[in-house]
Amino acid sequence: MVGTHIPPDETALPSLLLRFEEAYAPERLSKSIRILSAAAAHHRLLWIHPFYDGNGRVARLMSHAMLLRCGVGSSLWSVARGLARNADRYKAALARADEPRHGDLDGRGYLSDRMLREFTRFFLDTCIDQVDLMGSLLQPPELLRRMELYVDDEVAAGRLPRGSLALLREAFLAGEVERGRAADLTGYRERRGRQVPFRAAPPG
Repeated sequence: MVGTHIPPDETALPSLLLRFEEAYAPERLSKSIRILSAAAAHHRLLWIHPFYDGNGRVARLMSHAMLLRCGVGSSLWSVARGLARNADRYKAALARADEPRHGDLDGRGYLSDRMLREFTRFFLDTCIDQVDLMGSLLQPPELLRRMELYVDDEVAAGRLPRGSLALLREAFLAGEVERGRAADLTGYRERRGRQVPFRAAPPG
């Protein structure tokens, strides 16, 4: 028993996990539904409870990975931090989503569709809260201004080449820069060795 939740019998795990994989396969879902499914899958994996221990950690890692695959989130923030900050609300929302459906109009499965929607809303609100928090801490416009001042000083001192700011700004905003784009951003082109024709030494 986990709180008030009694997980399914271990003999049901193979069929439940197969259904889980089918329901949340990203190639079958649109991008917006994939974002919603990260929240729903978080609860459903915890309801299945496939491991003896560590189910919460696995679910939070899975949710972070699912959001990253959708292009949401980064190494700077994770929904797990927000869930930990709101542990009581998080556990209460999980428990409500464990409830059986409330009548014939509450979904078609065993569990309540309405309560799963409530958990999904809580989960996504937590994601937005973490985005806002990291934005207030990092203050991207101010950070970019400080980066520009630093690069200007380093270029003037000859410690950084001209064009560095464009490359650093792109890395900061996008998280990474493809090697092929570096030349376009900085204005520098890859040097190529000159081809010098080989001439044999004259005889004797």
